[in-house]
Amino acid sequence: MSLPAFEILAGIAIAFLVLMLILALFEPGLRYWIANASLAPLESEDFLRMLAALTNATIHPTNRVDVLTNGEIFYEAELEEIRGAKHNINIEAYIFQKGRVAGRFIEALIERVGAGVKVNLVIDAIGSFATWDRYLKQLREAGARVQRYHPIRWYTLPRVNNRTHRTLIIVDGRVGFVGGAGVADHWLHGKGKSSRWRDTMFRVEGCAVTDLQSTFVENWLEASGEILAETQYFPDCPAAGDTRVMVVDSSPSIGQSTRARVLFQALLGSARKTIYINTPYFLPDRSAREEMVRAIKDRGVKIMIITPGPHADHLLTRTSSRRLYGQLLNAGAQIFEYRPAMMHAKVLIVDGMWSVVGSTNFDNRSFDLNDEVNLAAFDQVLAARLEQDFALDLAESQEVSYDEWKQRSVFERAHEWLGWVLERQQ
Repeated sequence: MSLPAFEILAGIAIAFLVLMLILALFEPGLRYWIANASLAPLESEDFLRMLAALTNATIHPTNRVDVLTNGEIFYEAELEEIRGAKHNINIEAYIFQKGRVAGRFIEALIERVGAGVKVNLVIDAIGSFATWDRYLKQLREAGARVQRYHPIRWYTLPRVNNRTHRTLIIVDGRVGFVGGAGVADHWLHGKGKSSRWRDTMFRVEGCAVTDLQSTFVENWLEASGEILAETQYFPDCPAAGDTRVMVVDSSPSIGQSTRARVLFQALLGSARKTIYINTPYFLPDRSAREEMVRAIKDRGVKIMIITPGPHADHLLTRTSSRRLYGQLLNAGAQIFEYRPAMMHAKVLIVDGMWSVVGSTNFDNRSFDLNDEVNLAAFDQVLAARLEQDFALDLAESQEVSYDEWKQRSVFERAHEWLGWVLERQQ
């Protein structure tokens, strides 16, 4: 090949890569809108059936769901179930980070493998990048099976932006844990002037656990090539309570839609009284912002949002988030920034009836790019329990007023625009 021809081909290749980068940064997200908000009350069978159909989820009526607030509670509950496992333990995590907490999990898992329990662990190749194979060597040598989701290889480059952000622990197909907290020290131990991260997990019993197991099986297949078809992973599920539950697993489609995004849009568009949101990364797209503004102006819905304050773990994401406050504050939403530590809880409470806890952040990555899982529950007692935590979080948060927001410094505004360039990747 002559040099000019080679230069032409190289130029075409570079131009193609630049085009792909521009599309990744600036391609418009999918617009979501509801032509006619549901006239069915949120507590009605009609609404429940509609929401299940929209999210391709199954309604499970007889579950028990316990709220586990913060690492000192949920880690102990998870380890207790792991230590009592008799047949199998399946864990999926975006973050499985070497440290004291991970060490306790590895110790418990090794002990269970020695007792004949099958252990399968999927960790995200990027989220757990710093957890080297040698750290997991003892666990593997004991007999546990460990896989990385979408490791960076030349043949995985087209999917490199698709990560598993799910947090799942399923023990014997009988008890499941779902939420936003991975396995890392910062969910249990404070550092410097910052307390341990604030987060929430659900402990679940009942037939919804089968759907959590099914969600794990999907990414175990993608990470290992194996279908977990043994019946012991899917035992019969007796009634455990009276909470009505749907497990909404979510992966990006070719057309950009995700079931998690549909779930959130449908609940925002159907609220009649209140919308309470805890989220670590608040980057609502245009469709979500417009849906919340309509809820306030057309139906008088009270909206309160708690996001991270000075202890946010990603400064650029926080400033990008603050850029979007204005439209909501001007419409009448209340936004609060949590002061003691990083706010990492991912909770949505609607009208004191519907609760959503899972791995989904209120941002583009969760809604467009990542594999996520959420548990949506219809239960007023459960919603009231989560509202208690929300009230405690409010007491430790500082409200951001519209006037204060308008007086942001030139430096902060400049940082916001840098965040806007990368917003689709946050």
